[in-house]
Amino acid sequence: MLYSSIDNKKIKEIKKLNLKKYRDKTNLFLVEGEHLVMEAYKSGYLKELILEQDNDLNLDITTNYVTNNVLKYITNLDTPQSILGICSKTQNDTIKGNRLLILDDIQDPGNLGTIIRSAVAFNVDTIILSFNTVDLYNSKVIRASQGLIFYINIIVMDLTTTIPKLKNEGYQIIGTKVTDGKSLKSIEKKKKFAIIMGNEGNGVREDILSLCDEYLYIDMNKNCESLNVGVATSIILYELDK
Repeated sequence: MLYSSIDNKKIKEIKKLNLKKYRDKTNLFLVEGEHLVMEAYKSGYLKELILEQDNDLNLDITTNYVTNNVLKYITNLDTPQSILGICSKTQNDTIKGNRLLILDDIQDPGNLGTIIRSAVAFNVDTIILSFNTVDLYNSKVIRASQGLIFYINIIVMDLTTTIPKLKNEGYQIIGTKVTDGKSLKSIEKKKKFAIIMGNEGNGVREDILSLCDEYLYIDMNKNCESLNVGVATSIILYELDK
């Protein structure tokens, strides 16, 4: 079917998926561009395909066509993509695996997307997000993850209750601190561990740090006071994957 009016009810419903509250209500989210659509399709998250008229992409899934003006109405991008997808959110609250990454109030969507890519690259099993971390289904997070959001277990939990449970299950809880920690090079990781990365401006919250078994920091040139949290996480995960 071809949709040519921005006043169409279905088109207005699709556009609402740019809002977190509507994504939460429907458990759906949008992806834009062929690469992200194909990643969603291959991993089973794609529910509906939206194509600009005359686009010839052919997938075995419900497909609707829109005119260019409707595409511009729906999109969040300055330059609209001719391919969009409506995807289902994961309905999951199960921690899987032995290698965990805990994110405490990460706010920048680009950072979260970068961290997701690194977590997949360096074999993290589950990412646990605090309630105040930026929305996982924010369009900027999805684009920054380059579609790897579809290839790792990610859940949202209250960290103050989750971390003690992890400790009881034998996970080594390692917090990140600029001071009073062990050098990343000297950390002896156990089979089951969880690394905690903190907010861009404030780091890991004190009440969360108090739950850690030990702390680590990254050795670096004294002229550099700190690293972007996405970069720091990537370095730590790379070292721990050796």
